Amino acid sequence: MKNYLIKSRQGQFLVAGIIFATAGFFAGVTGNEFSRWLYYIAIFFLGFYASKKAVVETIKGRSPNVDLLMILAAIGAVIINFESEGAALLLIFASAEVLEDYATSKSTSAISELMAQVPETAQVLKADGEVVTIPTEELKIGDQVVVSKGEQVPIDGSVDRKVIINEAALTGEAIPVEKESGDEVFAGTLNEGNVFNLEVLKTSDQTVFSNIIRMVEEAQSRPSRISKFIDRIESKYVISVLVLVPVFIFFMYAVLSVPFEEAFYRGMVFLTVASPCALVASATPATLSAISNGAKNGILFKGGAAMEALSTMETLFTDKTGTLTYGEFKVDDYSLPEETLKEVIFMEQQSSHPIAQAIVSAFKEVDLSTVNQKEEVNEVAGSGIQKGQIRVGKPKAFSDFAHYEDFKQYFNKGNTIILVAEKDTVVGYFSLSDQLRLQAAEAVEQFQKEGIKVTLLTGDNEEVAEKVAKVVGVDRYIAAMLPEDKITYVKDSQNKEEVVGMIGDGINDAPALANADIGIAMGSGSSVAMESSDVVVVQNDLSRLFYSYKLSKRLNKIIFQNVVFSITVIVSLIILNLFGVLGLPLAVLLHEGSTILVILNGLRLIGSKPPKNKEVKPVQTVKA
Repeated sequence: MKNYLIKSRQGQFLVAGIIFATAGFFAGVTGNEFSRWLYYIAIFFLGFYASKKAVVETIKGRSPNVDLLMILAAIGAVIINFESEGAALLLIFASAEVLEDYATSKSTSAISELMAQVPETAQVLKADGEVVTIPTEELKIGDQVVVSKGEQVPIDGSVDRKVIINEAALTGEAIPVEKESGDEVFAGTLNEGNVFNLEVLKTSDQTVFSNIIRMVEEAQSRPSRISKFIDRIESKYVISVLVLVPVFIFFMYAVLSVPFEEAFYRGMVFLTVASPCALVASATPATLSAISNGAKNGILFKGGAAMEALSTMETLFTDKTGTLTYGEFKVDDYSLPEETLKEVIFMEQQSSHPIAQAIVSAFKEVDLSTVNQKEEVNEVAGSGIQKGQIRVGKPKAFSDFAHYEDFKQYFNKGNTIILVAEKDTVVGYFSLSDQLRLQAAEAVEQFQKEGIKVTLLTGDNEEVAEKVAKVVGVDRYIAAMLPEDKITYVKDSQNKEEVVGMIGDGINDAPALANADIGIAMGSGSSVAMESSDVVVVQNDLSRLFYSYKLSKRLNKIIFQNVVFSITVIVSLIILNLFGVLGLPLAVLLHEGSTILVILNGLRLIGSKPPKNKEVKPVQTVKA
């Protein structure tokens, strides 16, 4: 906070105002008439930003704001020779404004922390062998970048050899992963192996990290529902106060026969205590604090509304592959004619699906020179891919094909089964297995303890779905689903007036994520899934999602506390003023003090930390 006051212009004006107000107080105590001028100077510094905001926003938005009320109250205090009270009013108001601005800067520090994880420069290898250092934002697709041992990867790209990369910054997984030649690595991750060359695949504004930073920035510009409501009523409330103050003064003077000077004085007290400073500050600082906290702990919220809504979730649908499981398949078994196998490997090379990558990886030594690589590979929506007369996909898509029954014996062994057909005949299969994420079962259990119904929606077969559901402990599962089926389940629950959350990571999950009340994407998932969601689990740790659910509940609780407290203070002070027992100094102290308390209450969320993960026993490899 000290550094902020020194570096921020608004903070500097506050410090200057405090110095002159203090000098005015001591001069007044000693009976020095110069104290009045010291208070005037203090009022200038303390009221400068409030005056600027009051004039600019009132003209620009064609509606008055709370700053205007404070400036008018201070001017009124000066008119009736209460310069010290006017200075005190602006001192506390300016302190609250600086504190709120500080809360905003703390929340934006999450962006700075994220940006600090990506190098600002890169070592580019030129065609003549020279290595030059250039800013990361100047890198172009196709550039060759040298990444030394122990250095962070500056940009997303593909490696030229086998490397060891620590992806903890993105995935939260502490164990480094091996990458083969041609595999993609991401900006911000750490090279723990030998030096390698990287071919740039994306510009600096297209990387995974840049997308994360952009989402945090967008989140801070999207207010919560209660913030938008308060913003809507602020101008109407201010206009009401501006109308009521002269009416109040007239009533005191003409009806109750109070001397004009006292009536005007109490009118200034009314103007001060009726101002909705604390109410206006009830939601925004707290929401920004919660969003910042989430970002620091690996959960990105695309705005305050998403943060607020998470606590109201009643039903949670979750995808399986890449969500409850790692989505890192391996081929356990297969049966296929040799030439057909080559065709399938070539077809799967055109797909980024985890199953396709597993098949390609398992047969990377196979010679594909005899394959017709000019023939087009097409996606069969929701079920697989096709090249000429060869088709690869989920068993459900082949139920009418010849020899389908011959392969049903493999379906009930708990593996993911992929069938291959030529023309209208099934000719072979692949059997693949996956592994559960360690925190999946724990997170599901925690959500269910909170009364949230958790349902597994998967395109996999019944046997796989049943086994995963049993290991993870979900309430319910539905197998063999197409992307459109997931949307149906989401909408059916919404029709029952349930608040629905959906977790997914793939392109096929994007429609359901977009339709859910709270779409939740895994950070390792597709960019389409992240764009379609409201929340992104950056490090793929579902226990952090549950922490954010609890954080959302705390946020709503704090906002409720702030709103009730601020309204109570305003009403109480207005009543005390009506009975003439509230002086301007005490009114200033209580009213502006309540604003500071409200902001500090919201700032508590910045320092909140998730509980340490329990030691989770390794989960068995599920044939899923």
